[in-house]
Amino acid sequence: MSLVIDHVSQVDGQLDRLQLAKQPSIPSSPELHSASDDAQNHSSPGEVGPDLTRTLKLQAAIKTLSTASSSRALLPSQAILTTLEKAKALERSVSSSAEHDEYSAQEQELEWLLVSKAATQTYGLILNVLLEQTLPLSNDIGYWNEILGSYRYTGLYTIQTSPLRLWNWANDIYRDAWQRLGSIQSAGDQEVQEQWTISDRWRQFYGLVKDSVRDRSLADMQSRFLSPLTMSRMEARSKRKRLKNLRELSASGLGILMDEGMVFDIDDESSVSSRGRSTSQDEWRSVVAKSISLMETVLGNITMLELGASEFEETVFTNVDDDSRSMQHDSEDQPASQATRLRVRLQNVLQVHVPAHISASAGLIHQYGRPSPLVRYWLPGTVLFLSSSTLLRVIVSRKAEIITWLQEFGDTTIDFWNNWVLEPLKKVIGTIRHDEDSEIAIMSKESLQGDRASLERMVVDFAIDNADVSSGARLTDAEVADVRAKVREGDLTPVLRAYERDLRRPFMGTIKGDLIRALLIQIQKTKVDVEVAVGGIDNLLKSQELVFGFVGLTPGILVCIGVSRWLSSIFAGRRGRIRGGKQGSLIRTLRNIDRILTGSTPTSNGMLSYKDHGMLLCEVHVLRERAQRVIPGEIYNEFLEDVNDLIDLRTGVERQIQVAERIRWAYLKWLR
Repeated sequence: MSLVIDHVSQVDGQLDRLQLAKQPSIPSSPELHSASDDAQNHSSPGEVGPDLTRTLKLQAAIKTLSTASSSRALLPSQAILTTLEKAKALERSVSSSAEHDEYSAQEQELEWLLVSKAATQTYGLILNVLLEQTLPLSNDIGYWNEILGSYRYTGLYTIQTSPLRLWNWANDIYRDAWQRLGSIQSAGDQEVQEQWTISDRWRQFYGLVKDSVRDRSLADMQSRFLSPLTMSRMEARSKRKRLKNLRELSASGLGILMDEGMVFDIDDESSVSSRGRSTSQDEWRSVVAKSISLMETVLGNITMLELGASEFEETVFTNVDDDSRSMQHDSEDQPASQATRLRVRLQNVLQVHVPAHISASAGLIHQYGRPSPLVRYWLPGTVLFLSSSTLLRVIVSRKAEIITWLQEFGDTTIDFWNNWVLEPLKKVIGTIRHDEDSEIAIMSKESLQGDRASLERMVVDFAIDNADVSSGARLTDAEVADVRAKVREGDLTPVLRAYERDLRRPFMGTIKGDLIRALLIQIQKTKVDVEVAVGGIDNLLKSQELVFGFVGLTPGILVCIGVSRWLSSIFAGRRGRIRGGKQGSLIRTLRNIDRILTGSTPTSNGMLSYKDHGMLLCEVHVLRERAQRVIPGEIYNEFLEDVNDLIDLRTGVERQIQVAERIRWAYLKWLR
């Protein structure tokens, strides 16, 4: 929810509380039906019962305009106008026999409540319009600050606007020449002019153009002593001054409406600005009437740039006071007719004043704001247009190469996605699910077992053969089992003894002994030892298989993230820079708030002026919108409490400065 929605919801709730306190017995629909039955039972034949259908329709219209029951807190202007038109259709005609057709007290309250609800919705609509039109002015003022802050930007602006200056100059010359030609034709002889040929007329017009150029050059002689850069800077200063004046007027109007409009001054925990007035239950109608007059006056004078902020405020309050006195003098009107008159004024505000203000503000921004994109980018657009034929020839001549490059780029992208993203991702998923096909293995599972069994058989056979040769007796089963057990533990004593014996006489051991056989058995033993070591490494890799899977997936993911961020910065970066860079970050917004508070000139009672309060509301609106994206929900509610304290005028400027400092340190984590 925005600042305007919160304020309008509060005003709407105050209206409901006033009605409940004033007439707690206003019946709902079922009670109205029961009242109708009682009236029909107890009324005489000559009496006419109340128009329950009209009352029900008025209640339905009031419900449509209520922020609590409507799906949208702020209704569009067309919806408000439609509801007011329906209320107009429900009006009773007042004839000469009005004493026999008077409004009931209940209907009068409903009509006033309808007008008050419509005034509240119109009030929120105008506040929203002023906020939306005031905030972009800072961007345009910042543009002129950049132009004036650098001669390079000033020169660029001069080049950008040179065609427009030339066009205005040529247009002035053309109009002046035509005026002179018309004066000559009106003062000359008609018969002689009829005999002129087309060439004579063009020759005369061309001479008038030369005279106009010469006269204008003499008139602009003083400006010749100024360089184009100086003239551009003077123009930029003038437009910046106009925009600042418009922003001050808009801020003053916003502050006046927030401080003086629809202020019933009912005790409320979430009350936004109040200047110490008290509104009784019998005065709420005058508050509504004054607020409608205030909206009309503010919208009618807010685009008058010749007024300063103080003059604008004085004009607004003078007109509102005059309008209030004129309404007080008209005391013979009934309350119902006053409500009708206010309804008509609301319709006039929505149909005339609001569109006129939007159109006038847009015209001023177009006149004094930054130049249009056509003016700013005509030079590169012209260069691109003039070189388009050359670019087209280059593209056509290298069409095959470009198509091949695009195809290879597409194939490379697809292969990268498949080989470096999808495949590693599948392996990681298979590892998590203990897929046997995905396990890392340097050697097969049965390789080590086969080599160990082979080594065991080789050593046992060698021990049996050597025992027969040396002692002539065969090894027993117990001895063979002992040899097998030692081989499993890596003990090759029988083989090593024979190997040591044959090494004493290597030649004879090779021919008659078992030197080669012992050597081959030791090679098999070395092979088994290597496989055991590799098996340990294999087990280590299997225990860290998930880590290696993520390591293989990381390069592809990093490349994808980098490319996506690069693309997002290209396509969405400009809009982000406009919103973030131009309006500022949260810290910059807080800096603007602190600057407004510390640089303000408080009133006699220590409160902010209307202009400063309007500027503060604009910055707080930006702060709330930006903080909602980064601050968590529960903490954001606390943030809103501090923001409400920040814009509460009753606390005074010194207290508001302290609140701004509290916001700065309390939410530092999300403001970085």
